[in-house]
Amino acid sequence: MDKFNLRKFVTSELVFGEGARLLTPQYAINLGAEKILLVTDHGIKKAGHVDEIESLLTENGLEYVIYDDVTPNPRDYEVMEGAEVFDAEECNFIIALGGGSPIDCAKGIGIVSSNRKDILKFEGVDQITVPAPPIICIPTTAGTSADISQFAIIRDTKRKTKVAIISRTLIPDVSLIDPYTTITMDRLLTAATGMDALAHAIEAYVSTASSHLTDINALDAIKLISENLHKIIKDPENLKLRSNMMLASLEAGLAFSNASLGLLHAMAHSLGGRLDIPHGVANAILIEDVIEFNFPTNPQKYRRIAEALGLKSETSKVKDALISKLKDFKKKLGIDMSLGDYGILEDEIDELAELAFNDSCIVTNPRKPRIDDIKGIFENAITK
Repeated sequence: MDKFNLRKFVTSELVFGEGARLLTPQYAINLGAEKILLVTDHGIKKAGHVDEIESLLTENGLEYVIYDDVTPNPRDYEVMEGAEVFDAEECNFIIALGGGSPIDCAKGIGIVSSNRKDILKFEGVDQITVPAPPIICIPTTAGTSADISQFAIIRDTKRKTKVAIISRTLIPDVSLIDPYTTITMDRLLTAATGMDALAHAIEAYVSTASSHLTDINALDAIKLISENLHKIIKDPENLKLRSNMMLASLEAGLAFSNASLGLLHAMAHSLGGRLDIPHGVANAILIEDVIEFNFPTNPQKYRRIAEALGLKSETSKVKDALISKLKDFKKKLGIDMSLGDYGILEDEIDELAELAFNDSCIVTNPRKPRIDDIKGIFENAITK
């Protein structure tokens, strides 16, 4: 067997469905929790999710302390502050409640507390030597899949970029995936996280590290997003639709965590570090330009992506139809802005392109880009 065709597939233990969040105390006890650091953010607290988890922990005699100073695109210093709280309070366990930001921050806190190094020292692939304490994740958005992935994305505030930390040790012990937690998401967050999930699925499907298992999950995720995301915008409290999007996010996460990502996420990471552009929006702005660049490497895979989005086109017309579909899909979600709308200037492109070129996600992109290729995509996205 050709060793270069070998593939692995790993994820956390997961429970999916309404009521999964209520199993938090049971899993914490089973995993040996003595004192818990509950990592979340102010928005999740305001939505009432923190109060519910606090009540569950208290009812079951579990001690905990809260760290909720997490912002979108979690900063390096937030991870370090959280690790200080973990140590000072003599915690041995972490619960992450929220979207990708609290979950990634919680992962970072875990590895800092066990390895005694600055979070930025773990940038790249397999740089973590000592596993983190046990962690339970309760995702409250349908998009990032940080709760089941081997990725953590942290903002380097000095370099003004996002760093990707990739390691099997980052996979949480348990993810309790409950669609009920997503009902409190507003329209923009629902749309942005849904586009993030779509980007995950598309990039994983065309990744050079894709496999049969990741392909199955990626294509089903694309289909579910195509069929459900617009409906949720009009009917946000529909639990069936929320469940379908949560499943799409999960499947996209299973795909990208094992097949990795590509140029789109590399570029979105550079933007997210430079400005606080919501990650899903950054992906949405760039998605069709990256597809235009990557398309020649595997037209058949992009044809299957188009089919999963509900398109039936002749092979020779797939690219144009797919790009048109994605533009229309975004516009209906209210995400039809350009990078120029976010204040990105042409004189920033060189630095952004260099950051993207050196991002770990670019390794599995189906077409190897030059820095000039990346610059061209950024330039087009400023004015479109």
